[in-house]
Amino acid sequence: MNIKITLPDGNVREFAQGSSGMDIALSISEGLARNVLAAKVNGEVWDATRPIMQDATVQLLTWNDAEGKATFWHSSAHLMAEALEALYPGIKLGIGPAIENGFYYDIDFNGHTFTQDAFEKIEAKMLELAKQKNTFKRSEVSKADAVAYFTEKGDPYKLELIEGLNDGEITFYQQGNFTDLCRGPHIPDTGFIKAVKLLNTAGAYWRGNEKNKMLTRIYGITFPKDKELKEYLTLLEEAKKRDHRKLGKELELFTFSEKVGQGLPLWLPKGAILRDRLEQFLKKAQVKSGYQQVVTPHIGSKQLYITSGHFAKYGKDSFQPIHTPDEDEEFLLKPMNCPHHCEIYKAKPRSYRDLPLRLAEFGTVYRYEQSGELHGLTRVRGFTQDDAHIFCRPDQVKEEFKKVIDLVLYVFSALGFEEYIAQVSLRDQEDRSKYIGDDELWEKAESAIIEATQEKGMKTVVEYGEAAFYGPKLDFMVKDALGRKWQLGTIQVDYNLPNRFELEYIGADNQRHRPVMIHRAPFGSMERFVAVLTEHCAGNFPLWLSPDQVAVLPISEKYQDYAQELFNLLQENDIAGYLDERDEKIGRKIRDAEVKKVPFMLIVGEKEQQERTVAVRKKGDGDLGSMPIDGFIAYFKEQIHAALNH
Repeated sequence: MNIKITLPDGNVREFAQGSSGMDIALSISEGLARNVLAAKVNGEVWDATRPIMQDATVQLLTWNDAEGKATFWHSSAHLMAEALEALYPGIKLGIGPAIENGFYYDIDFNGHTFTQDAFEKIEAKMLELAKQKNTFKRSEVSKADAVAYFTEKGDPYKLELIEGLNDGEITFYQQGNFTDLCRGPHIPDTGFIKAVKLLNTAGAYWRGNEKNKMLTRIYGITFPKDKELKEYLTLLEEAKKRDHRKLGKELELFTFSEKVGQGLPLWLPKGAILRDRLEQFLKKAQVKSGYQQVVTPHIGSKQLYITSGHFAKYGKDSFQPIHTPDEDEEFLLKPMNCPHHCEIYKAKPRSYRDLPLRLAEFGTVYRYEQSGELHGLTRVRGFTQDDAHIFCRPDQVKEEFKKVIDLVLYVFSALGFEEYIAQVSLRDQEDRSKYIGDDELWEKAESAIIEATQEKGMKTVVEYGEAAFYGPKLDFMVKDALGRKWQLGTIQVDYNLPNRFELEYIGADNQRHRPVMIHRAPFGSMERFVAVLTEHCAGNFPLWLSPDQVAVLPISEKYQDYAQELFNLLQENDIAGYLDERDEKIGRKIRDAEVKKVPFMLIVGEKEQQERTVAVRKKGDGDLGSMPIDGFIAYFKEQIHAALNH
């Protein structure tokens, strides 16, 4: 009996029932078959060797596909676990997934001493096992047999995972002498793995629960070629130099204090200038686009977040309620700005003529992140969102959505983010328990986003399960200078919160109607955005954004008065910087300004003082020669204007 296989180009071919993705690849070319890591069958990633029993659409996945890489790295996690079991008998295994770059496995070393000094030994063992080209064999196992296997092995973590599974949905994978509980998929055999590097370790509570045992999480990455590993390690070294935590300290942008609390950044004067410039930039763009600025408190009544649904969805993972002396009065630190904006909308009656109403706020919100998940400015407990909520009529949704897309792309362009992917984030197709609202409203919202992106001619990818709990969204995945992807801007369509807050407007028919909400944040959060921007430009911020745009460097004390006069003139023209009055040689002053990544150095000596000029050095371009003071100020302003209006 034959089955029909539809390939990505639309070509339909017949194969014998039970053929696999690998069989399909072999029928096309042996070269392709050598590179196939997995197969996507009817939208689900399978082992390339798994039999296909009915008509299906099939995509063959290689290293060039994200899902191919994920399969490769998941299999590498199993290979590392096999090597660890061989080197450290009696260890207990947690989970070992693929991540964005590489994989990890959580290990209970069960009395063995383990340090990173063992990395080379483990890498060598992994490569030794990889060369055996052991196949990854999938087998369906009954719950009773799965329990019996891991009971005999004495692995409590796998037994706990099995508890949450039902008969008929449990699979084992075996390669060589190693067997693991796993739903897969995996690459055909270990021989595909040619280059291995273990990167670091961290502590990780079992299942993310601080009450559980702390396991050792080992991170690694693998490649099908040595050359690719070398390129990755070079990129990793560059990333270390660009780490926003390192640059943030060197450039005096922000700091953290244990006394203040983990995950609560303190912005230093230069960082505050940077933040303020970003805020003013976006506020100016928002005013042009018809937004009105509002300010809301840092806390709100618990009832507010019960109404919005945030308490039910996030209450357990948030900071705990604040109790006042009044009985039954409870407040929460604000986890979101949207409920507050809903109440501003309700402050007075609204007409269809008032819409769209665009309310914007740089609102600081608070979310409890576990201490092990905190990371510089990219993962914090208190952060400021460049938040806005557009309340509009249903017939205005698509047009407003497109205008927000334009605003987000303007922000990216002004800040040098040229590569991005627009991700349409929809509900999980199976588990709807994570979301509020009825299906009809969700379908309306999803359609509005898809149509708006199509009309803007945007290339998009669809990700199921990534929607917010109250509505679908368009997420902008920005690629930085090192090729890493970051989720920054987001736009969400929401029919649900207006229902929960009973928002209304009087329509042209004199009847009450429900508005639609669009949530949007081009930066996402100020903290995360500054972190990504710092790493993207390696601390060399655009001129208009640099905290110190100019350093005035007198050659000696004799020219101090002229330097001071020049510096005052720059300040009067809103050009920020500093005057280096130290009794140091000019070479040292120049080097220090370069370390601080100051865009312009204005050097003044006898000639400049006599001619009322400045000797200009521009970062990246070197000496620009001598300019009259007014000429430099005009040149500087032209540079700013060009950057913000190109």
